[in-house]
Amino acid sequence: MTLADKLDQLGVRRLLLAIHDVSFPSDPDEDLGRGSPATRAAGRFLSFAKELGFTGLQLGPPGQTSRDNPSPYDATIFSRNLATISLEGYAGLVGEEAIAQARWTGATNHVHAYDASHALVAAAHLAMARGARPDLQEELDAFRADHGAWLASDALYAAIADGHGRAAHRDWPATERDLWKASSPFDRRVAANLGRAISFFDQLSAPTDAVLASHANAVAQLAAIAASSIGPRVSALVELHATAIDRYSFGQFLAHREHARVRRHAAALGLALYGDLAVGYADADAWAYSAAFLRGYRMGAPPSRTNPAGQPWGYPVLDPEQAIGRAGELLRARAHKAFAEYDSMRIDHPHGLICPWVYKTETGDDGQAVRDGARLFESPDLPELAAYALVATEQLDPAQPRYADDWVRGLTEEQARAYAAKLRPLVAAAEAHGRSASDLSFEVLSTMPRPLGAVLAAYGCGRWRVAQKANLNDPSDGYRMENAERADWVMLGNHDTAPIFELIRTWPTATRDAWGRHLAQRLGLARPWRLADPGFLANAMLADVFACRAENVSIFFADLFGYHERFNRPGVIDHTANWSLRLPSDFAAVYAQRREVGGALDLELATDLALAAPKL
Repeated sequence: MTLADKLDQLGVRRLLLAIHDVSFPSDPDEDLGRGSPATRAAGRFLSFAKELGFTGLQLGPPGQTSRDNPSPYDATIFSRNLATISLEGYAGLVGEEAIAQARWTGATNHVHAYDASHALVAAAHLAMARGARPDLQEELDAFRADHGAWLASDALYAAIADGHGRAAHRDWPATERDLWKASSPFDRRVAANLGRAISFFDQLSAPTDAVLASHANAVAQLAAIAASSIGPRVSALVELHATAIDRYSFGQFLAHREHARVRRHAAALGLALYGDLAVGYADADAWAYSAAFLRGYRMGAPPSRTNPAGQPWGYPVLDPEQAIGRAGELLRARAHKAFAEYDSMRIDHPHGLICPWVYKTETGDDGQAVRDGARLFESPDLPELAAYALVATEQLDPAQPRYADDWVRGLTEEQARAYAAKLRPLVAAAEAHGRSASDLSFEVLSTMPRPLGAVLAAYGCGRWRVAQKANLNDPSDGYRMENAERADWVMLGNHDTAPIFELIRTWPTATRDAWGRHLAQRLGLARPWRLADPGFLANAMLADVFACRAENVSIFFADLFGYHERFNRPGVIDHTANWSLRLPSDFAAVYAQRREVGGALDLELATDLALAAPKL
């Protein structure tokens, strides 16, 4: 019986291998200091994943990171990372001497990868201007025409930042720093008026031509307002930085061209590619789309069971008064670009769309501010947020902390529809590109506020359940596999957790014994003493994941390969260690050797154990 047959018997429809761009392997002659899905070695890795039985890959956010912060969740929402361009992607544009200078030997080095990729793009752009690769010109022109809406602002930001020594916009002169804020108060009033006329647009699954025309007119009017009020200043900056802007656009053309090639390769193998729609925004986005964000507040993670202090992410919050205006257009643009470039999406922290936890800026203590925060749409009792509330004060449970899942006691049908409308732009984009809500993966972790649960239920979507976080003393715990529903996404861990082999190594004897008893009962093991072996215990935990009701399974590459090093420690700023774990070029041999000795996950063993488990 093939693995595909076993998965079918277990009811598993999707088996994704989760890996970020930086973690892909490279051969020595193509290594830039970090991984890329576009390398030759990455091509072999795609075939390896298919042969193991995976149906797709879950990638991380693809945006351009800064030189000093490699976190993909702080990257640009539209522009792609130049370091994902393989050396072969510069064929006919860059000479061997420049390629040799770009190569890197050794551990992941984000700074080198950043510098090398930008230097290669500069050399390639100059070569193109001097007549190299004329066959690319028509394709380049089409790319610029298709992506001009976001290319212009991203390129301008990069050019101005370079002119100020790569400083973020907060440190620019006010005339440049506040460029897009100048017309925002007027835009907000006009957006609100236009919004009332077409507020039903996103609730329609098949809008009429008249509605589409009205929507297009509204967008055009907003664009005209911005152009009339700040157009001369923008034109002057564009003229000043013309060469840098053109170079930036060319680099993005190459990066998007590489991604299209990778996607064609994956499709030929029968592998789906899942993108990652990050909840946050890069500095470039916060600057370019400042008029779309709520003033005086930032988004963060509330206190929770797994993170009692919360996290002040510092991300801007979409202005709820502009759901049809700038904020709505920004979300729709992100969604349509994402579904045009991936087979489906992981939605990073969907709370940020449905019930964002917000905190005040400029208090001097972001840590305390996030602990004193509130949910934007569930705070009718707070004067400063009451205008945005979708629930009434009498629907709240004051005995619960504000961040509790049951802070809102219940929702009316009308309120549930209002919350569901916030997800509609993503679902509409998925449907427009031939996908459905059931294809989406929602990263819902330790908390599931009632409004978020209602929205997922309305669209028939599930949540994440991370096996290693399960509380074995609480039968109702959301992370336990026996509580999984059909639409859920289940996994041993993700990019923010300890690899499963390292976690088991650090467990005290009592914890390991408790898991052994739990799995022996769940899987009906005839020889439960085998669970004393760490490798077998890890695979038994994976078997429990396969045996549950969920139809979607994700395995992080560090778990699959039996790594002990962590990929990321949330809330810890250590960019020499975080976001740096990557596969070697001989990854297939490494995996085979580790699996042979029980040091890696074995999909055949885990599915066999799952199939033999009693139907509980």
